[in-house]
Amino acid sequence: MNRYPLWKYITVAVALLIGFIYALPNFFGEAPAVQVSSNRATLKVDAGILPRIEDILQQAQVAADGIFVEPNGIKIRLKDGDAQLKAKDALEKALNPDPANADYVIALNLLTASPKWLTHIGALPMYLGLDLRGGVHFLLQVDMPGAQAKRLDSISADLRTLLRDKNVRHAGIDREGDRIVINFRDAGTRDKARAAIAADMADLSLVEQDDAGSLRLVATLKPEALVKLREYAIKQNINTLHNRINELGVAEPVIAQQGADRIVVQLPGVQDTAKAKDILGRTATLEIRMVDDTPGALERALAGQVPFGTELYTERGGAPLLVKKQVVLTGERLTDAQAGFDSQTNEPAVHLTLDSSGARIFRDVTRENVGKRMAILLIEKGRGEVVTAPVIRSEISGGRVQISGRMTTQEANDTALLLRAGSLAAPMNIIEERTIGPSLGAENIKKGFDSTLWGFVAIAVFMIIYYQVFGVISVVALASNLLFLVALLSMLQATLTLPGIAAIALALGMAIDANVLINERVREELRNGLPPQTAITTGYERAFGTILDSNITTLIAGLALLIFGSGPVRGFAVVHCLGILTSIFSGVVVSRALVNLIYGRQKKLTKVAIGQVWKPDADTAK
Repeated sequence: MNRYPLWKYITVAVALLIGFIYALPNFFGEAPAVQVSSNRATLKVDAGILPRIEDILQQAQVAADGIFVEPNGIKIRLKDGDAQLKAKDALEKALNPDPANADYVIALNLLTASPKWLTHIGALPMYLGLDLRGGVHFLLQVDMPGAQAKRLDSISADLRTLLRDKNVRHAGIDREGDRIVINFRDAGTRDKARAAIAADMADLSLVEQDDAGSLRLVATLKPEALVKLREYAIKQNINTLHNRINELGVAEPVIAQQGADRIVVQLPGVQDTAKAKDILGRTATLEIRMVDDTPGALERALAGQVPFGTELYTERGGAPLLVKKQVVLTGERLTDAQAGFDSQTNEPAVHLTLDSSGARIFRDVTRENVGKRMAILLIEKGRGEVVTAPVIRSEISGGRVQISGRMTTQEANDTALLLRAGSLAAPMNIIEERTIGPSLGAENIKKGFDSTLWGFVAIAVFMIIYYQVFGVISVVALASNLLFLVALLSMLQATLTLPGIAAIALALGMAIDANVLINERVREELRNGLPPQTAITTGYERAFGTILDSNITTLIAGLALLIFGSGPVRGFAVVHCLGILTSIFSGVVVSRALVNLIYGRQKKLTKVAIGQVWKPDADTAK
C-alpha cells in the first residue's frame, strides 16, 4: 500500500543528486579577476593573445589561478586583491604603451571560485545583484534637446537633397533653434516646395512667413514626431549601452529607462568605476566615405604629404588607405546589417538596409563612382577605423546594399555586428553615481543567509517536537526544497538580490505548510480509527488537493508580480514562483518517499510516531 516502485525512488535520488551538484558552486564564493577586452571595434581578443598575456604575467611574477577565453574577452582569475592590482598594472603597461591611444580595456572584475570540473559541466553559481555583490550604479540623463538638434540637422540635409531632386530652387536652408527656415525668391516656388515636402516628410509642420519681402517656409517637428524621437533616443541609447557593457563582461547588468529621459545602469561586480564611466561615455559614429585613388596620392601621403581633404588610414589587413574627409552617409541612415552570402558567387557577404533618404543618397553616389572604392569607417574618441572598403560594382538603388569579397563567414558576422552596434542617438550625462563595495555586499549576504538559517532552524525544532518522526521527515523535505530552489536558480542563471533572499525565507514557510496539512490529515484519519498504513495513504491523497489549490492561487499572485513588476519586485517574484513549484515536489513526493522507506515495509504496522493523536472515548462519542 505504502510502497513506491523502484523507479520513483531512483527519480527522487537523481533529482537530489542533480540539485546538490548545481547548488554546490554557490558555496565557493568569488575570486578577484582581471578582464582583457578590446577597445577598438575591429580588434578581437581571442585565444591568439593568450601566449602574450601569459608571458606578461610571468614576467610580473603573478600566478594566475585560471585563464578563461570568453566571447567578450579574456578573464584571468587571481588569488587575492594584491595579485589582481599587480596583474592589472602589468597588463596595462604592456598592452597599452600609449594610454591615450589604448587598444585594450583592462578592467577589474570578479569570477566564481568554484572548481573547474563544476564549470566544465555547466554548474555555475547564481548571479548576484548589486546589493549582494557590490558594483556601480549610474543614473544617466539623456540630452533630449541635443537629440532634437541632431534630428533637425539631418532633416536639413534631407531637405536640400529633396528640393534638388525635385528641381526646386531655394535661397538657403538654415536651422534656427528648434525650427528649419527655407528662403525663396517667389511665392510659386515656395508653393511647389511646400507640396514636395508635405508629400515626402510627414513629420514636419510647415508655416509660410513673409517678412520685408523675404518669402520663407518654416518647418518644425510635429508633437507626435517629438514623442517618437524621444522614444527612439531612449531605446537606441539603451541598445548601445548593452553592446558597450558587454566589453566589461558584466553578468546580468541592469539597464532600464527611468522616467521620460533617464536611464539607470547597474553593473554588479564591476570594481573599476573609472573604466565603467569611460565605456559608457563613448560616442561612436559610422561614416561612409570615398577612397581617394588618384595616381600618386597614396605614395605622397605615405611620404608625409597627405593631400588636402584626405586622411590616411589602415585597412583590416594592414594595407594603407587614403580616404576623403567628405562624409557621404552616416550610421543614422543604416537601419539593419546582417551577415549572409552572395547570391551569385556564394561568398560570405554583409547585407545592409538603408532608410529612404540614405537609399536616395547612396543611389546617386554609386551611380557616379562605379569602379571606385568606398570606405566604411567607425569613428570613436576622435579615431577612425576602416571596417571594410569594398569596390562599387554598379549603381545600387532600393536601399539594399551588399558588401562582399575576401571575407570569411566569421568576418562577415563581425562586420555586421559592428555596423549594427550604432552610436548614441543623443548625448548622455552621468547625474548620479554610487559605488557599493564587495564588503557591503558580503555583509548583506551574511544577513540574508543568517535570517534564512535561523528561520529554518526554528521551523525544524517546532516540527520535530510537534510531529516527532513525521516532523523529521518534514524537515528533510524542507531541506530538499531549499536545495532544489538554489539549484534551479543556478541552472537558470537567475540574479539573486536581497528581495530574492526574502522570497527564499518566505518559500520555507510556505513549503512547510504542505507537510503540516499532510501530517494533520494523517492524524485525523488515525483519530477516525483507520489503520496506520491506510491513514498514511488517505492522508496524503486527501491533502494533495488542498495543497495544489493553495499553491496555484499563490502562484497566480506570483505570476502577476513577475509580469507587471520590475526591478526588485521582479526578482522577488522569480524566486517566489520557483519556490512554489519546488515546494509541491518536495512536500509531496520527497516526503512520501521517506515515509514509504520508513513505514512501507512494515506489514503489521500498529503505530506511527506523529505526535499525540487524540481519540474520542465512548462517552465523548455519544
